[in-house]
Amino acid sequence: MLIHYIALYSEYLEIERGLAVNTILAYRSDLYSFSDFLSGLQIENIDQIQRIHLNMYIKNLYDKKYTPMSITREIASIKGFFKWLSLNEYIKHNPALSIEQPKLPKKLPKVLSINEITELLDENMSVINKAILELLYAAGLRVSELSNIQINNVDLNSKYVRCIGKGSKERIIPIGGKACRAIKKYLKEREYIVKKYNLKTKYLFIKDNGKKLTRQDVYIFINSIGKNINKDISPHTIRHSFATHLLENGADLRIVQELLGHSDVSTTQLYTHISKKRLKDIYFSINK
Repeated sequence: MLIHYIALYSEYLEIERGLAVNTILAYRSDLYSFSDFLSGLQIENIDQIQRIHLNMYIKNLYDKKYTPMSITREIASIKGFFKWLSLNEYIKHNPALSIEQPKLPKKLPKVLSINEITELLDENMSVINKAILELLYAAGLRVSELSNIQINNVDLNSKYVRCIGKGSKERIIPIGGKACRAIKKYLKEREYIVKKYNLKTKYLFIKDNGKKLTRQDVYIFINSIGKNINKDISPHTIRHSFATHLLENGADLRIVQELLGHSDVSTTQLYTHISKKRLKDIYFSINK
């Protein structure tokens, strides 16, 4: 019975909310786990679910040593689901209404210094990898946004890239000359691959075998090149560095919010904390 509503909720997230596929899969996975737990309690009907059952499930997550972040996500998935059930009058009362989230320790994301980014960009790499790294840093893209960029989304004359972010929100981001030159150089190689395999692909980044570049491909490359400067990094590290460097050089917080595609400025404010911490670290390193 609950599985039926989870399927309907997934459709709502995809069609009406326009959430990314991976986000929907994560929500669905959380709700399937919750459904399995309820089945163990012989609860099959949504009207049977009470607050005590939610408390039991959350306690079960703690007992299984789930991290606070994982528990927070599970609770968010459940709260969103029951809110939807209530709004659509599938249930008479919402048992998840007052569930509190566990307090998460504030963890600042990892960033590279401008010198470290420069060192990365100066490494010897393939033409496609150079274009990927330059574009990631120039535009602060999420890895999914980068892998899904289509060739007509990039205007090298006007120096901007158009991408579709979370919630199918479109944004236009200016890019610098270095990124444009790297992409232009890569396009010649791309044209050769397209002709070789007689492709009609719309995606900007394709591999030597003609297949679309995947998120995993980008992760592997960024992690690998990070080892050259003794850093354990991911594509998101480049995005964090992009935002931090903008703020450190006087960019307005609201502009950085727009460039990153954050719906809430409080998410972007995290980078101001990074900038302050880095400033403090630099100060104390030269005033020992």
